[in-house]
Amino acid sequence: HIASRSKVEIIKEKSDYLRHPLLEDLVDGKPNVSNDSVQLIKFHGSYMQDDREARAFGRGKAYQFMLRTRQPGGFVSNKLYLTMDDLATDFGSGTLRLTTRQTYQLHGVLKDDLKSVFSTIIKSMGSTLGACGDVNRNVLAPPHPYKNRKDYVHAQELANNIADLLAPQSGAYYDVWLDGEKFMTAEKEDPKVTEDRAFNGFGTNFEGSPEPLYGAQFLPRKFKIAITVPGDNSIDVLTNDVAIVVMTGDDGEVCGYNILAGGGMGRTHNNQSTFPTLTEPLGYVDKDDIYHICKAILATQRDYGRRDDRRQSRLKYLVHSWGIDKFRLVVEQYFGKKMQPFKPLPKWEHKNYLGWGEQGDGNLFYGVFVMNGRLKGEGKKMLRHLIEKHELTVMISAEQNLILCDIKPEWKQEIQESLESVGYVDYEKSDPLDVKSMACPALPLCGLALTEAERGMPQINERIRRLMTKVGLPSDDGFVIRMTGCPNGCARPYMAELGFVGDGPNSYQLWLGGSPNHTRLAEPFLDKMKIDKMEETLEPLFYFFKTRRASAEESFGDFCARVGFDVLRVYTKAYVPPPSIAQLPRVGVEAEAFEQLKAIAEKQNKTLSEVATEAIAAYSAFALKGK
Repeated sequence: HIASRSKVEIIKEKSDYLRHPLLEDLVDGKPNVSNDSVQLIKFHGSYMQDDREARAFGRGKAYQFMLRTRQPGGFVSNKLYLTMDDLATDFGSGTLRLTTRQTYQLHGVLKDDLKSVFSTIIKSMGSTLGACGDVNRNVLAPPHPYKNRKDYVHAQELANNIADLLAPQSGAYYDVWLDGEKFMTAEKEDPKVTEDRAFNGFGTNFEGSPEPLYGAQFLPRKFKIAITVPGDNSIDVLTNDVAIVVMTGDDGEVCGYNILAGGGMGRTHNNQSTFPTLTEPLGYVDKDDIYHICKAILATQRDYGRRDDRRQSRLKYLVHSWGIDKFRLVVEQYFGKKMQPFKPLPKWEHKNYLGWGEQGDGNLFYGVFVMNGRLKGEGKKMLRHLIEKHELTVMISAEQNLILCDIKPEWKQEIQESLESVGYVDYEKSDPLDVKSMACPALPLCGLALTEAERGMPQINERIRRLMTKVGLPSDDGFVIRMTGCPNGCARPYMAELGFVGDGPNSYQLWLGGSPNHTRLAEPFLDKMKIDKMEETLEPLFYFFKTRRASAEESFGDFCARVGFDVLRVYTKAYVPPPSIAQLPRVGVEAEAFEQLKAIAEKQNKTLSEVATEAIAAYSAFALKGK
């Protein structure tokens, strides 16, 4: 595919390793950068965006920039947390977004402020390098707080080391944002990382190149790695290009790694050659070989992945085209030896790390449920206050939540009460639908979004809960719901038990059948479902589920997969609502009361329905008591 290359390939090749024309565009006085620089700035960790709802008549697009950080394993130091909080307030939209890859997204930065924001992050021991672009993206690992589990501690260390191993090396990042001064961090790169990156015994490296692993072309497309321990699927590990499972011996010491390859979520509507898929077992390597196998897989994708069609350029399509056995053979040529047989693994379980728990060193952790990962308002202020006061470190989960670490037991009550006062109640008091849901930012900033996701998700969940109550499903019943504004799959909707994938204005493709432990892909059930038709679409499915589930433990996704889509479609078509299901009447409120409820909801970081329900319940209790 060398003869036919996409436009992005030419831009990368001519950029002098991501420098030009970005350096020139940043000082040209315009609010935006050129089309070429739009592609290059991604490698530095930023996307140019247009706020579609802030466009002024006659002024064209409302340009701003989103920055994404690099946080291997989701770890955030106390200093970096406070820095990001300040930057969001001083230069951004006032909010911070926790992402599905355990990083921050800072929205609303103007072009003239980019250099200040980038340099501040770098000098606070943070980075945005490789958070976007055709390179290795942020490396995932369980957002564990455990100090007494060698396997978990190792997974976190390995995430950081692989992020270093595969980070761009040319120095362009520092040329652009620090005027060439490479800021020396307190943490040095592991010497084995440096040594193994330089090793070129089997053709993984470009000798003499400023980018020894990437060369002038970098990768055909994004490249994602996730690391976990056997059984812990808190990070959707099977959806990555490469999955690494830390294996330990009888003595509890790390001895090697199971390697899987070929996962990925992105697809394109009406293009059957694009599809979501999960990783396949590739083999096992000893502990000392982990950096070499990562380089070998990356080099295989770099040299054989398609560069003519970006929709076909992810690693999963190379594995699909070749088959896993041929893929393994080519990887082994770059690896220099055969991989060992894949070792047996226990069943995957989903963990959310929410609520209180013990770290294993006498301290506690507390997982805070953050709806859609958006830190804002009084909740953001309180989190900052507590993290600063107690000098806490935090972990960002791959489900957009925040784990506060290193909490002294005597601080527990203060932290719990303080967070509840601003709406961050313990996750067990939240609706399970909310806790298990995720959405991408979508409108108004994402240029790919066809419809709403993050802004619509809370109301969608409320409507689903009302519908579930209507058909008689228990109030504590919940399942994995995910929503994206386009088919690219940032919130991994193809792993959901119920997935909404935007396919037009106020319209979604419906995906069903993912598993609660995130190991089975969902499948498309319905196209072009208008959101105002959601209840009539889902009611037959929910009633069928309620009356025919195998047991109270069977989840909605497992039910759909067990029954099969043919049966679901036949039942839906023939469905007649039973007499016991009646539409609850709507109740109107005065405008002044509505505004009061709205103000309380915003202050407490709750939905209108939650506040209204609590108000009615409180009034009812008072009235009945008075009676």
